[in-house]
Amino acid sequence: MTDSPAYQVLARKYRPETFADLVGQDAMVRTLRNAFQADRIAQAFIMTGIRGTGKTTTARIIAKGMNCIGPEGSGGPTTDPCGQCEHCVAIMEGRHVDVIEMDAASHTGVNDIREIIESVHYRAASARYKIYIIDEVHMLSRSAFNALLKTLEEPPAHVKFIFATTEIRQVPVTVLSRCQRFDLRRIEPEVMIALLRRIATAEGVEITDEALALITRAAEGSARDATSLLDQAISHGAGETTADQVRAMLGLADRGRVMDLFERIMRGDAAGALQELAAQYADGADPLAILRDLAELTHWISVVKITPEAAEDPTVSPDERRRGQAFADGLAMRALSRAWQMLLKGIEEVSAAPNAMMAAEMAVIRLTHVADLPSPEDLVRKLQDTPPPPLPGPGAPGSGTGPAPTQSGPSARGAPMPTHPGPSGPVAQRAADQAQALARFPSFEHVVDLIRANRDVKLLVEVEGQLRLAAYQPGRIEFTPAEEAAPDLAARLGTALQRWTGNRWAVIVVNGCDAPTIAERRDADKLALHARAEDHPLVRAALAAFPKARITQVRTPEAAAQEASADALQEVEDEWDPFEE
Repeated sequence: MTDSPAYQVLARKYRPETFADLVGQDAMVRTLRNAFQADRIAQAFIMTGIRGTGKTTTARIIAKGMNCIGPEGSGGPTTDPCGQCEHCVAIMEGRHVDVIEMDAASHTGVNDIREIIESVHYRAASARYKIYIIDEVHMLSRSAFNALLKTLEEPPAHVKFIFATTEIRQVPVTVLSRCQRFDLRRIEPEVMIALLRRIATAEGVEITDEALALITRAAEGSARDATSLLDQAISHGAGETTADQVRAMLGLADRGRVMDLFERIMRGDAAGALQELAAQYADGADPLAILRDLAELTHWISVVKITPEAAEDPTVSPDERRRGQAFADGLAMRALSRAWQMLLKGIEEVSAAPNAMMAAEMAVIRLTHVADLPSPEDLVRKLQDTPPPPLPGPGAPGSGTGPAPTQSGPSARGAPMPTHPGPSGPVAQRAADQAQALARFPSFEHVVDLIRANRDVKLLVEVEGQLRLAAYQPGRIEFTPAEEAAPDLAARLGTALQRWTGNRWAVIVVNGCDAPTIAERRDADKLALHARAEDHPLVRAALAAFPKARITQVRTPEAAAQEASADALQEVEDEWDPFEE
C-alpha cells in the first residue's frame, strides 16, 4: 500500500477558492465585493450561465465568505475568505453541517422542499449562517417552487439561499424576483489560454500554444471543459503535447487542411475536394467534424468580411489569419451565404445518414458545383448582352418560305446585278428579316395582344396595370413603371417578347411619364364615378366617421332605374276585364 495522495483531476485540483481566483467574471466579483463591504448581503442569489463557468464554485465561495471567521477566529463576513479556518476548510470539502448542498435534478418534489422549510427555523449549528445551495434549480417541479416562495421571500435572518442553473428561462419569475441574479459569462479566449498556461506550468508539463488554442476553441468558453481537455491532452501526449496530438485526440481535421478543402470547394474543383476529403478521412478525421469545421470556417470568413478586426482572434494562427483574410477579400458574400446554407443541410444529412462518408462526399460535390454558378444578376445581364440567334434564311430548313425563285432576264444570264449603297449580303438580309418580323407589331396594342395570345396572365396584368407607355416603335418600348410595379418587369417583358418573336426587344425604363396605364384608361369612367361619389357631402362624412371604410360599388340613378325597369312586370295593353261587359 502506498501513502501517496490519490490523483485529483485538474478541474477539481485548480478549482477557484476565492473571488481573486475566478477568471472572466469581473463584473460579478465587483458587485459581490461592494455588497459585502457595505453589509448589504441579499437573502438569496441565483447564478446562471453555461456549463463550467463557475456557478457552484461561486456559491461555495460566497458561503465561505459569509461564514469565514479568519485564522484567529474573530473575523466577519468577507469576500476574501482565509481558507484556513474550520468553516472554510469544511465548506470547500463539502462536509459542513450548516452548508447544505442539494441537487434539484434528483430532489424535484415538494416533499424535498418541505424538509428545507421545516429546517430553516433552527439556527446554524456552528457557523454564522445556514446556507442552502440548490444546484440545477430549474429542475424543481412547479409545486416545489410554489412551496418555496414564502420562505424565499422572508427567510429567517440566519438563512441564505444560493441557486445555480443553466436554464434560467425555466425558473419562474416569482422566484427570480426574490433573488439577486448574476449571469456568469463565457470565458474569453485570451483569458482561457492564460489560465491553461498557468495550470500547465504548475503541473510542469510542456504544451504548445497552438495546442492550447485548439483546447480553448473546443471548450467554447467553459473553464471546466478546458481543464478536463487539458488533463486528457497531457495524458495523451508524451513529453511535449503538440497541436497534432490534441487534434487527433479531439477527432478534428487540421485547420490548414480544412482551409485547403474549402479553397478547392470554392474553386469548383470537385475531384480535388473529394481527394482532400478522403485524405482527411484516412487520417482519422470524422466526416461530420469536417463539415462542421467547414461551416465554422465559412462563418468566420463571413464575419471577417464584414468586420476585418474579427481576424485578430488569439485562437487563430497567423497563417490561418492571412488565408482567412484572403478568402474574405476574394469571395462574395452571396457565395459565402450559399455555402453556409448548404453546409447546414449537409451536416443534417451526415448526422442521419447510415454512411457518414458517403453523405459528406455528396455534400462536397453539391458545394463544388454550386460554387461557380453565376448570380441571378449576372444571368440577366448575360441574357441582355447576348444577341438573338439569326433567323433562318429563305430556303433554309424550317423557314417555311421554300426555295428561292429562279431569276430570269439579263441577271440570270450573267449580266451584272445592280448595286446599292449600304450593307449587303447576309447582314442586309438579316436586318430585312428582322424588320419584316417586327412589322407585325405596329402598335403597343399588338404587343398586348401577343401577350394575351401566349396566355401569360401575370405579365398581362402587370403590363396593363403597371406600365405607363412613354414611347413605342416595333422592337423598342420605353415606359415608366407604376409605384407597385415589380423591379424586374422590363427584363421579363423583353425576355418574353424575344422568346415569342425571335427578335431582341429593347425595353427601357424612363422617368417622368405620367400617361395612364391601360387599366386606368379602361377604368376611367369607373374612377370618375368613384371620385364624384367621394366628393358627396354625405359620403365624406361617412368616410370621416369610419376611416377604414372604402367605396366598393357606386349605383347611379340611371343604372338603378334601368335595373328597376328590367325587373318590373311587362305591361299588357289589352288586358281582359271579366266585369267590363
